[in-house]
Amino acid sequence: MTHQFTFKRVMVKLTGESLSKPNQKGIDFDVVDAVAQGLLEMKKRTQHQMAIVIGGGNIYRGREAALQVDKATADYVGMLATIMNGLALEESINRLAESRKSVLMTSVQMNAIAEPFYRKKALARLEKDRIVILAGGTGSPFFTTDSAAALRAAELNCDVVLKGSTTDGVYTSDPHKDPQAKRYQYLNYQTALEKHLEVMDSNAFAICQNENIPILVFRAEDLGKVLGGEKMGTMVGDVQDEFYE
Repeated sequence: MTHQFTFKRVMVKLTGESLSKPNQKGIDFDVVDAVAQGLLEMKKRTQHQMAIVIGGGNIYRGREAALQVDKATADYVGMLATIMNGLALEESINRLAESRKSVLMTSVQMNAIAEPFYRKKALARLEKDRIVILAGGTGSPFFTTDSAAALRAAELNCDVVLKGSTTDGVYTSDPHKDPQAKRYQYLNYQTALEKHLEVMDSNAFAICQNENIPILVFRAEDLGKVLGGEKMGTMVGDVQDEFYE
């Protein structure tokens, strides 16, 4: 069965780790440049309007805090980590494009370094062919950047969420533990729910299902290939289940 998807506006969910070398913390600006170049090439080739939600795991995650640390405060620290990543990515894209091709918008107001997120302004930037980088998560603690990606995708009328993962798609069970696990090429929302298959966190998944926004799950390190147009990973949406042969 062939499923047809047409995208005009995409939401790219980038993990913070995509801006650092494997098993390293912090921002590696050579890696950032490689990611930025891939995004620019994809933009030029596909002409998609592009929004990006960036994580902060390469610097700090709120859920990694010690038990005695206030959870809300830890999450706010994580939000600031995503803004650091967003600033680095914005600079790289604009430097490589030799123009103001991207704009950083944050859910937490930091007027000295970025625009605050306003939906109408973000839509206007997308219509003017800017890459809109969204940092700071949802602006509230207790929500992941997956939730931020789904929320912003719905607000900005995105046609798909491109989500990097630790595996090359969604499987019937954990492929690291079950050698018989099968990988879906297409996966229905309801199947994912009924089989408790991990696609995104539950809040994010609910938004995408309710708004019928498909989710492409792929291995994070394959971002360049995905941006290059290669068909890989698992497309989750209002589709019939189908496995890779």
